[in-house]
Amino acid sequence: MENEPDHENVEQSLCAKTTEEELNKSFNIEASLSKFSYIDLDKELEFKNDLIDDKEFDIPQVDTPPTLESILNETDDEDESFVLEDPTLLNIDTIDSHSYDTSSVASSDSGDRTNLKRKKKLPDTFSLHGSVMRHSLLKGISAQIVSAADKVDAGLPTAIAVSSLIAVGTSHGLALIFDQNQALRLCLGSTSVGGQYGAISALSINNDCSRLLCGFAKGQITMWDLASGKLLRSITDAHPPGTAILHIKFTDDPTLAICNDSGGSVFELTFKRVMGVRTCESRCLFSGSKGEVCCIEPLHSKPELKDHPITQFSLLAMASLTKILVIGLKPSLKVWMTFPYGRMDPSSVPLLAWHFVAVHNCVNPMLAFCRGDVVHFLLVKRDESGAIHVTKQKRLHLYYDLINFTWINSRTVVLLDSVEKLHVIDRQTQEELETVEISEVQLVYNSSHFKSLATGGNVSQALALVGEKACYQSISSYGGQIFYLGTKSVYVMMLRSWRERVDHLLKQDCLTEALALAWSFHEGKAKAVVGLSGDASKRKAVVADRMVEILFHYADRALKKCPDQGKIQVMEQHFQDMVPVIVDYCLLLQRKDLLFSQMYDKLSENSVAKGVFLECLEPYILSDKLVGITPQVMKDLIVHFQDKKLMENVEALIVHMDITSLDIQQVVLMCWENRLYDAMIYVYNRGMNEFISPMEKLFRVIAPPLNAGKTLTDEQVVMGNKLLVYISCCLAGRAYPLGDIPEDLVPLVKNQVFEFLIRLHSSEASPEEEIYPYVRTLLHFDTREFLNVLALTFEDFKNDKQAVEYQQRIVDILLKVMVENSDFTPSQVGCLFTFLARQLAKPDNTLFVNRTLFDQVLEFLCSPDDDSRHSERQQVLLELLQAGGIVQFEESRLIRMAEKAEFYQICEFMYEREHQYDKIIDCYLRDPLREEEVFNYIHNILSIPGHSAEEKQSVWQKAMDHIEELVSLKPCKAAELVATHFSEQIEAVIKKLQNQVLLFKFLRSLLDPREGIHVNQELLQISPCITEQFIELLCQFNPDQVIETLQVLECYRLEETIQITQKYQLHEVTAYLLEKKGDIHGAFLIMLKRLQSKLQEITHQEENTKEDSSLKDVEDTMVETIALCQRNSHNLNQQQREALWFPLLEAMMAPQKLSSSAAPHLHAEALKSLTMQVLNSMAAFIALPSILQRILQDPVYGKGKLGEIQGLILGMLDTFNYEQTLLETTTSLLNQDLHWSLCNLRASVTRGLNPKQDYCSICLQQYKRRQEMADEIIVFSCGHLYHSFCLQNKECTIEIEGQTRWTCYKCRSSNKVGKLSENSSEIKKGRITPSQATSEPVLDPQQIQAFDQLCHLYRASSRLALLTELSQNRSSESYRPFSSSQSGPAFNSIFQNENFQLQLIPPPVTED
Repeated sequence: MENEPDHENVEQSLCAKTTEEELNKSFNIEASLSKFSYIDLDKELEFKNDLIDDKEFDIPQVDTPPTLESILNETDDEDESFVLEDPTLLNIDTIDSHSYDTSSVASSDSGDRTNLKRKKKLPDTFSLHGSVMRHSLLKGISAQIVSAADKVDAGLPTAIAVSSLIAVGTSHGLALIFDQNQALRLCLGSTSVGGQYGAISALSINNDCSRLLCGFAKGQITMWDLASGKLLRSITDAHPPGTAILHIKFTDDPTLAICNDSGGSVFELTFKRVMGVRTCESRCLFSGSKGEVCCIEPLHSKPELKDHPITQFSLLAMASLTKILVIGLKPSLKVWMTFPYGRMDPSSVPLLAWHFVAVHNCVNPMLAFCRGDVVHFLLVKRDESGAIHVTKQKRLHLYYDLINFTWINSRTVVLLDSVEKLHVIDRQTQEELETVEISEVQLVYNSSHFKSLATGGNVSQALALVGEKACYQSISSYGGQIFYLGTKSVYVMMLRSWRERVDHLLKQDCLTEALALAWSFHEGKAKAVVGLSGDASKRKAVVADRMVEILFHYADRALKKCPDQGKIQVMEQHFQDMVPVIVDYCLLLQRKDLLFSQMYDKLSENSVAKGVFLECLEPYILSDKLVGITPQVMKDLIVHFQDKKLMENVEALIVHMDITSLDIQQVVLMCWENRLYDAMIYVYNRGMNEFISPMEKLFRVIAPPLNAGKTLTDEQVVMGNKLLVYISCCLAGRAYPLGDIPEDLVPLVKNQVFEFLIRLHSSEASPEEEIYPYVRTLLHFDTREFLNVLALTFEDFKNDKQAVEYQQRIVDILLKVMVENSDFTPSQVGCLFTFLARQLAKPDNTLFVNRTLFDQVLEFLCSPDDDSRHSERQQVLLELLQAGGIVQFEESRLIRMAEKAEFYQICEFMYEREHQYDKIIDCYLRDPLREEEVFNYIHNILSIPGHSAEEKQSVWQKAMDHIEELVSLKPCKAAELVATHFSEQIEAVIKKLQNQVLLFKFLRSLLDPREGIHVNQELLQISPCITEQFIELLCQFNPDQVIETLQVLECYRLEETIQITQKYQLHEVTAYLLEKKGDIHGAFLIMLKRLQSKLQEITHQEENTKEDSSLKDVEDTMVETIALCQRNSHNLNQQQREALWFPLLEAMMAPQKLSSSAAPHLHAEALKSLTMQVLNSMAAFIALPSILQRILQDPVYGKGKLGEIQGLILGMLDTFNYEQTLLETTTSLLNQDLHWSLCNLRASVTRGLNPKQDYCSICLQQYKRRQEMADEIIVFSCGHLYHSFCLQNKECTIEIEGQTRWTCYKCRSSNKVGKLSENSSEIKKGRITPSQATSEPVLDPQQIQAFDQLCHLYRASSRLALLTELSQNRSSESYRPFSSSQSGPAFNSIFQNENFQLQLIPPPVTED
């Protein structure tokens, strides 16, 4: 919507006003200048300090700038990419790849234009800024351009220049001059001259609007007097013939102009009048043969800045296809700066624009230049020495290519992109304010002049490519207005005033957006502001008045547009969307008078709107942002929430409001009925300065049930807690529930509350009421919290006489109430005496408490005839002692009574004071709740510094005396304690442990690492006899775990241990130890003997017996025996292997020999299966012929036709066939892989290298730059290119066998050749000896890269890698006895990779 031109507004304004008024609005010079440019500069100077956010960095100054000749003579090949120039030619001392972001070809995406553009477009900003620009068609001028084309054959418009007049050039050589009323004043030139000179390609009007320069497509220049319409000069020799005039510009000096032709040259034209003869002298400033300039922009200063020191230099900015130049034409020709573009799109248009801006309280010219999608800002200053100094400002990055850049004022710029969209940008924040589509303008492009079609098209391809989007002559700005020349029309665009922007939103019914925009004007945060002048308070007042008008309109609209029918929820939603906006802005504008009078009255017409309005006030009241509400609104507010049953909200509101204007009694009654106790207290305190009445009301509720010994309800507990907090606040001088009591009332309130608490009877006391009811009630309700309140109050008391009396009085009452009554628990009594002990322990204590009372409390707490609440009484007494109450007791009596009452924590507290640490151990061991903590206590005493050696010795001696108790309590902790502190006394500890079970538990905890004891076994030097003693106990108490334990034990002697296991007939353990000793045959014989006995058992079994368990025993024993043979066969010769396997086979076959074929044994099939298992296991270690021969020699199988062993022999043959096929398939696959790898390796080695770029990846210079030096170009297969000199500087060379090898700097720095590059670096640093280096072939870096790329060609893991992994896993399997741990390499296996996929192929087909 915002992008459409405002046709309706234009029509209305044209109907309502005369054409003269419209043009006066557009072209009035004084109004424009004051409105848009120079007042704006003053405002910027006034408020600049808090707005500047430019990140500036200076371009260092050069003492001797380069001459123009040196610039012209340097090579400027347009076809080559940008190369950094010699530092002496730049206006900077040094330059590196980070000096200008755009000039760095090292950036990762510098070669890719798509990466330079930001894909994420800016959000739609219409709702934030409104319509910033007014877009109008100049109908009079547009109509006369069309008419001139028809009537006088003027041709189509080609160029426009604007000052106080508008000049439009045409394709047939005419210049049409219009005044401010859009009337045609002059028609300069003729079609006959146009036929000779061609179309007008450029126009320029001087400062006083007296002269017009016209440049033509065939190269001529004419000067006209705009007052008389006379032709003053016709210049044909100012520049080389055959080139079109692209630009012609007057400077501030009316006798000096600059022209730029399609040959890329720039000329200075000096106009003179000698003896009445007008002449023109031309001087070449820049030769197109050395580089083509396609854009020039002299610095124009308005009359207000004519005395600016920079104007004396007559600065001129020129944009060639590779760089920007800023030169001074006066006092002598001088180059002040050159700035390269860097890498950019060759079709993008170079743009230049000057404007005076205020930075750091100084007005200086700023040059904006861009080519493509990045705008650079250069601030030009003149320093004290008279030299020009340039600072680079924050750049503007865009997501579109620019074809025009125009300053509309010093803060706002208007950009035109290549798809004819206008973008209004705030320069400082770089925020896009508006986007306008102007394709309907049908903008005129200057492409034909850049291609010089009128003279035969003799221009370079680079300039012609730029000219495709050139529209330099179609857009002209003057006085804050921008004029766009279309093929049949002229449009003008200017910033809307702030009122216009707000009104524009109102017309479109965007009231919320209009208010938000107006508020941004009010706060000074809006962008592109026009029409607000004066100081800040005046501007705010003007905007506030307009906002009030909008708010009234908004309120009327809210009521008018309310839906009349439908659900109440729809109406509520309507007002919830509208009413909060009114409330927010009234409060922001600090217009409570408006809010609570006119607005409230207006909205009260609708009951739903009124309710929503009142609810909107709640958050402001709760945050204390809204005070001073009128009584009527306050009353309505409470009634509204009361009607909606939102009583919690009512309470929250009341305590934040000034309720003195309300009916106090009515509010109190409402609060009490609805249980709003906070609000009730607040109303009493604030409304009546009454602090005691609320306490009395609350006491009346909670006292009766407490006195009757009943349990309080939840509601009564809440009231009691509020009462305690309220009393605490009053005594501390704070208001309840928030704020502070007025200072003059604080002493009075404290005295009133104390007097109230210590009253002997309540106001409406019954005859049976006990004395001090208020203190008694609070003590019953929560003794600890009430005493805490008193303690805090005592802290705040000043030591005056009255305060001391109050404290003593309270303490006496507390003692009288609690000690003389038996209805308080030990915990409550203890809390009181703890409180008293703390008060008495203070250095400035003035309280007096009878010491006999403490003795009575001690008797009460340690009463041995009462076993109830034992832990509670102990805890209370402990708190009392820790609070300082110990000084009130005789210590020996206290210890006796504590021991008698079994208060072991009290005993510990007392013993610790006397440093009798050994006695504390008895306290722990006797206390069933804390007996396990004794280990930590002993450990702390023995390890923490600060205890004497005698104390530590007594503690250890006590621990040794109780060692059996400690071990039986927790063996692990006891073992850890012994091992940590007294490892040398282990044997003494063992002697003390007479109980064998306890000894076994202690030794297991000490020696078995699986028990979790945190002791370094190496430091714990235990003699083998202790370990063997443990093993013997283990054989007695837990024989099943002997083998598992032996595997983790280290310090034992094999011979003695074997004797122990033989003693207890643990044959399996004995076999394990013999195997560990190295006696494989002995171990085998034991296992074989076990197997034979098991076989003998099942052989003699009767058929009706259960077979499962005995057969399972045979199978388990056989499996263990096979495992023994398998583990050790690798290390035995053939004869030794046969000595193991054949007896095993015979043992398994023996039962089958005994059972005849006629009467087979009931386990015959199972035994045959087990025998087959033995044979399969043997086949891996014993040759098949030997096995067959042994079987055939057996007398059982020697008879008949071998039918019984047929299956056995066929199974062996099947195994052989399978393994043969597996071998052939594997060999074939490996051969295929090898062939494929070699083919690819050969192809990659012989393939030509294709560099990714044409510059060195280190110095970022083109590879051709060092032609004068003997510098080699090195290209790697990865595509990176380097100068050899740069690589040597980065130490990217490796010496291998006397030859220099290169490595790619970028690939090496990104660690792409990981481990292989580590090898190279080791060779380079000499860590590998020559013999080591030559023993294995070493790849040079190029081969490493080729191999790395080859590895990446595989889509998955290669077959060779899979087979290698499998063989490693198999070879690294642990064959240690009974070991279940896996080998290391398996954990980094390629099979565990989540992307691993096994691709199977059929075995190779054998050709006939």
